[in-house]
Amino acid sequence: MLSITSQYLARYRRLTGDRSDTLLPVTGAQRRFLLVRSLDPAGRPDVVPMFFAFPTGTIDPERLRAAASRLAARHTALRSRPTVLRGTPVLSVADPDVPVTRPAVAPGESPTDALRRAVDTWDAQGPPLRLFLVPDEERREELLAVVLDHAVCDGRSLARIVDELGAAYGEEATTEPHAAVAQTETELTAYRDAVLRQLDAEERAETPEAAAYWAQRLHALHAHASAPRPARVPEGARPSGAAQARLPAHDGGVSFPGLLDACRSAARELYGPDRAVPLGYPWGGRPAGAEPVVGCFLNTLVFPADTGRGTGHAPGGGAGPEATADAWWDDLDRADVPFDAVVTAARAAGSAWTGGLDGLLTVDDDSRRPPLVLAGVEGREVHIDGRPVRGPFAVSVTQGAEIRLRMVWDRAVLDDESAHRAFDALTDALRPPEHTVR
Repeated sequence: MLSITSQYLARYRRLTGDRSDTLLPVTGAQRRFLLVRSLDPAGRPDVVPMFFAFPTGTIDPERLRAAASRLAARHTALRSRPTVLRGTPVLSVADPDVPVTRPAVAPGESPTDALRRAVDTWDAQGPPLRLFLVPDEERREELLAVVLDHAVCDGRSLARIVDELGAAYGEEATTEPHAAVAQTETELTAYRDAVLRQLDAEERAETPEAAAYWAQRLHALHAHASAPRPARVPEGARPSGAAQARLPAHDGGVSFPGLLDACRSAARELYGPDRAVPLGYPWGGRPAGAEPVVGCFLNTLVFPADTGRGTGHAPGGGAGPEATADAWWDDLDRADVPFDAVVTAARAAGSAWTGGLDGLLTVDDDSRRPPLVLAGVEGREVHIDGRPVRGPFAVSVTQGAEIRLRMVWDRAVLDDESAHRAFDALTDALRPPEHTVR
């Protein structure tokens, strides 16, 4: 039987014929985001917003629009629209079109409210990169949102996008037209090559042995773990809650298995013991031999966190950090199997799990995230909480001189009190032993 990737490539080739310069194949990671969008009742895509504050008068909107359009012209993914044609996910290559929208602040609304509203009304049919600019007169600042459709970028693309947007803002638009066209065509060729290499790696990874591994690993998962009790969004509250903490770094930071164990502690607070809770995390990179193109290549791996933690026989490795690390290394040996193939393998083995994630973990290194600099002015990155969350809870960790920890949760699934207890458990699990409070 053909693998999911083989079937996809066959459908893509039948669909495109000789139009492969305008309709590009998508990676397994992109297929996941398009699937999630299709299952959302409102058709909402996953978007990645980055928010920056600049002193008032720093940003020239027209110069910013021109810089962003040049950036999009240089990167195929940033000018391509994710779409589904005849049931086949593709990227439709278009001309670069990056609007700079200036949402009006409604009476009684704060500048952050206006930005939040603008991002949350994202039209899935528009360009994949958009900019929003709102003045904050009280603080004498301008708030800039750089927002991308997640189907065209992953975490490894964000630093490059920020760096190159700042560089493009400082350029004079004097590039000869023929040189710009040649650069765009060269990048298009590199992008297509990278995607095809990625699909080749995914096709080779989809073996019967890998399917059997993931089926066994995930067979205990359910569609979603049951919340302790039904939650209701408080009157007038935003759709999501948030908590954050800064912890001292120790011994070079926390290992990835240590972070998974900490998320397991949070899940145990939320869902109780003896549950197999699906936690997702991005992993991977660009395929061997490919250019480091901007795009969406990081696969979402699933960690079945056993909240019992006592027996050592549960699928998440309940005996503690060593068992978690051993299981995680085994998972990484099958990390190229695309997400939809993993879900299919689990369901074929009798699992009721449909691919939903109860938690999501993302990890960043602050040395790899350059600031956005426009006209020599460094923007201050800010967080704007309260936006809808795709799933019960999500944890982001930034490691460097200290550990910056954030957790957001869907208030329609988790009440604030339970979520804060889970965040306390998460934080406690990540403290150095001498700082742990019992």
